[in-house]
Amino acid sequence: MMLSMVKALVTILIGLTTLSASAASRIEKRQCQTTLNIAMGVAQRLQTHYFNSGNGQYTGGSLWTDANTLEDLHNLMLATGTNEFSSVADTSFIGKAALASNTNWQNILGGSNDDAGWIVLALWKIADYKANRGLANAAYLSSASKIYDIIAGQWDNTVCGGGVWWSTAHTYKNAVTNELFLLLSAQGFLRNGNQAYLANAQKTWNWLKNSGMRNSVGLWNDGLDSSTSTCKNNGQTTWTYNQGVIASGLAALSVATQDTSLLDQAEITLDATIALITQNNILRESCDNAFSGGSVCNQDQQIFKGIWTKHLQFYLDMANNAQRTAKYSSFLGSQTSAVFHYGTNAANDVGSVWYAPDQGGSIFTPKSSASGLAAHIAAAKYGPC
Repeated sequence: MMLSMVKALVTILIGLTTLSASAASRIEKRQCQTTLNIAMGVAQRLQTHYFNSGNGQYTGGSLWTDANTLEDLHNLMLATGTNEFSSVADTSFIGKAALASNTNWQNILGGSNDDAGWIVLALWKIADYKANRGLANAAYLSSASKIYDIIAGQWDNTVCGGGVWWSTAHTYKNAVTNELFLLLSAQGFLRNGNQAYLANAQKTWNWLKNSGMRNSVGLWNDGLDSSTSTCKNNGQTTWTYNQGVIASGLAALSVATQDTSLLDQAEITLDATIALITQNNILRESCDNAFSGGSVCNQDQQIFKGIWTKHLQFYLDMANNAQRTAKYSSFLGSQTSAVFHYGTNAANDVGSVWYAPDQGGSIFTPKSSASGLAAHIAAAKYGPC
């Protein structure tokens, strides 16, 4: 009953209409140059203001958010056909580690299995860009494979019946780590045809869908309470990025298995996000507050909304369906508009708050700028123009 109400509300919010196949295809296949120009401005500011070429890191960033930013820049260059940021990969901390054959990834990852997943996605996107430009990418692909194997080795059947541990401390099993493993495994199979990857994707989705982490309204809570024998949903925050990564993972698995029902499963959560984690049809984390003195999203949470939009783009890439694209197009348009009009300051930095004009509560960091950049890139491909 709750899910049906969510779906009905989403239909109202995103203005779902019946479009002809030809019209929807035009939405799906073009890039909006105006939106890409806005994205380029944000990316240029992000690089000049935050990127430290000396250590290859973003000042105020972290390992996993830097990985997302690198993914965003290469996603942007693939969209624009430009090469303005072509040197960033090889000079970044992550890129240098990938290029060095003797890198100890265990030391770099510090036991963080979710960080590892984000890095694999970044390495793959860099490799895609290099392949598209006729450049060598073997070192990036090799490093991605090494890290994937590290994550796969963290699968455990003894607690909560399966799943990858959040970290090598083996204290927590959560949604995003396993959603990432689903995505990496399904996408990895599509890249290399390795049946072991496909088997991992299938067992991960089977475990996730039976884990109880998706709640009664279709949203994924943070993780499981493994202190009890039932390993129940811990009821913690339904962060936006948890709702996006599951969608791209299911879409990749759908392509790998030709099971389109997985797309319907993904849209249960996408639709619930639009209905329940928004204000004025704009994504709003529970920690977002446009006014000073209120709640503030921490250094991780500032990038979550952009990750949701990015993984909606990846979902639509894989779904490759005109009607599904049309369903989410206007919502992506609303996000890029909000980022531009509400989230961006005079210096072209993007803040953490999108849903309303900043009244002193928005935080401006490389993570929030990368988040806004991702929203622009996704909307350029699938939003209105």
